[in-house]
Amino acid sequence: MPPLRVHPANPRYFQDGEGRAVYLAGSHHWDNLVDNGERPGGFDFEGYLDSLVSWGHNFIRLWAHEAWLHGLDPRPWLRTGPGLAIDGRPRFDLTRFDPEYFARLRWRVLRAAERGLWVAVMLFNGWSIHSKGEGNPWDRHPFNRLNNVNGADGDPDARGDGADVHSLRVPAVTRLQELYLRQVVETVGDLDNVLWEISNESPGTSRDWQYYMIRFLKDLESTRRRQHPVGMTFAFPGGRNEDLFHSPADWISPGNRGGWRRSPPPADGSKLVIVDTDHLWGIGGGRAWVWKTFLRGHHVLYMDPLDADPGREEARRAMGDIVRYSRRLNLAACWPRINMSSSGYALANKRPGEVLTWLPRGRGWLRLSWLPGPLELEWFNPVNGRSVDGGWREGGAIRWLSAPWRGEAVALLRRSL
Repeated sequence: MPPLRVHPANPRYFQDGEGRAVYLAGSHHWDNLVDNGERPGGFDFEGYLDSLVSWGHNFIRLWAHEAWLHGLDPRPWLRTGPGLAIDGRPRFDLTRFDPEYFARLRWRVLRAAERGLWVAVMLFNGWSIHSKGEGNPWDRHPFNRLNNVNGADGDPDARGDGADVHSLRVPAVTRLQELYLRQVVETVGDLDNVLWEISNESPGTSRDWQYYMIRFLKDLESTRRRQHPVGMTFAFPGGRNEDLFHSPADWISPGNRGGWRRSPPPADGSKLVIVDTDHLWGIGGGRAWVWKTFLRGHHVLYMDPLDADPGREEARRAMGDIVRYSRRLNLAACWPRINMSSSGYALANKRPGEVLTWLPRGRGWLRLSWLPGPLELEWFNPVNGRSVDGGWREGGAIRWLSAPWRGEAVALLRRSL
């Protein structure tokens, strides 16, 4: 899997090492790297990969957890003591890394590559430093001064949380985090299917820390053979989408303000956007939302309990469908057009001349003045996954389309090659 970078000609998408435009979509789960005592029994990673491949996905988000309300295993740092942490186990040595954690990290990224999946490697987690309504994990955090042998104190004001860990306030903490980042890069930085994500939903006050970590990672990789895209995702609480768009990150994941749940704004190319349902609903979004997001020029990540919920099963299938369509289009030349289709959702290119649109009622008009001549029409039923040859349509004007069934439909029109 060639390494990715933002496409130089169309920064809505990635480009692989062969020059091809790449679209990413896939499901992710909280436990796909670290075992969580909240859900005992471990996580079936191989079964997870089997499911992703069967759904046609090509991307996962690999979760990091510094601490949680329940036990986590393994974690990045060795518990060597001397002395006991608050949980009664040996204290952490924040200068020594647990080989089991990093062996697992490497193995899972490698296994994902073997199955054709790119991986966003999460580095920190904002749900590990303070309560966001489900309880305070700070007593279990390695950067709590009572839990490590290094004297690292992520709560110098004794407020009872670790918000300062995801800030630049305590230089000793920042140096230890840099040491950890070096270890992660040494572990998987030679692999091509990697993207970096600084943190999951750190608070809004973490902005400058996240900017710093983005630049640190970029500097760290600048002298290495491979460089990987670095992402910044929505801050919570107190996050602002503007901070993402103004960041030095290569890709971003916004929060729900601005219509991202109902009608995602069209991508303007200022940032590559991977829209993650985790930052919009927590758990939410269905088939229609997946198609809307794709046709507005954005990539899709789906927070997935991996259950048998019918709505989530529809969303999983839709992500596989759009990955397949993205490979059929000249994606590098595609741009979203809200006024080209009566639905407001269309991707189009002039080379070779293609337009893909989603019609929620199976009928509507398309503006095709920019695409004259005879066009091949293909209908796709997103409900049952079947395609139907629609024959020919003449371009060059506004044309009405109606699917050969009632209800939701996707239409692809293209010049005959």
